[in-house]
Amino acid sequence: MRKIIGVGETILDIIFKNNQPAQAVPGGSIFNGLVTLGRLNVSTAFVSELGNDKVGRVILDFMKENNITTDYVDCFPDGQSPIALAFLNEQNDAEYMFYKDYPSQRLDVALPRINPDDILIFGSFYALNPALREKMIEILEYARESKAIIYYDPNFRKSHNDEAIKLMTSLIENLEFADIVRGSDEDFQNLYKMEDLSAVYKNKVRFYCPNFICTQGTKGVFLCTKSGEKSFEVPTIEAKSTIGAGDNFNAGILFGLLKYDVLRADLDNLSEDLWAKIIQCGIDFSSEVCQSYDNYVSKEFALKYLTK
Repeated sequence: MRKIIGVGETILDIIFKNNQPAQAVPGGSIFNGLVTLGRLNVSTAFVSELGNDKVGRVILDFMKENNITTDYVDCFPDGQSPIALAFLNEQNDAEYMFYKDYPSQRLDVALPRINPDDILIFGSFYALNPALREKMIEILEYARESKAIIYYDPNFRKSHNDEAIKLMTSLIENLEFADIVRGSDEDFQNLYKMEDLSAVYKNKVRFYCPNFICTQGTKGVFLCTKSGEKSFEVPTIEAKSTIGAGDNFNAGILFGLLKYDVLRADLDNLSEDLWAKIIQCGIDFSSEVCQSYDNYVSKEFALKYLTK
């Protein structure tokens, strides 16, 4: 059975609406997508780190409840599990404050076995962090040697804008490893100060990775491949929170790749119709998660989606 391996941060998100705490949920960009995939009975493994504390134990229990193995999570004894405060504005977009206390030794954990045509997903600042770079390269090289599909989400927040130039070498390395790059229009504005997505693909991505997906909120989804460009509309919904929207779009794409049995060797020759079916899974998942305060699709949605 093919599986999905994620590498990323695990964090407790405390969500505020009107400056009052509305909900506390385990989160993290890659983590959110893996929870959704676990609820859809996809075989998943997560490489991450947590403190050996109450917050860490809550998150580990949550992982087990959602079919994510905890075998590859480094539970460090020194330091504390990270926490994020997410303040929702009137448009229900989040502004974050992070509280982190990591030890000097990071990601001291064994890696899961990666087989041909498994999928590795990585991204965010976690994939650029100098403190983790050596381990990240080790994982990416292993995935490439194993002939897995490598999926990269830069998820580059405005708070790191002043570091963009310093991190560009690592970013380019990540693009070179990737078989599919998926980001938001805000990511590429933050990284390159560019709004023309065709130009982003042609000048910044295509040389390194041929398959490029960009989400643009209510303006839809933009796809670029060797075969050309295509835009996709998204439904109008009443959003409660946009936290996890991009993460669950990623989960939908990965689910679609498995559902339609797309192998690594197939990526360069996917038809427009098949790309449309895969991207529709991403749109379905992200639309669903925006209608709740959770960071992942509900178990009820997952069950319906598997039987439709």
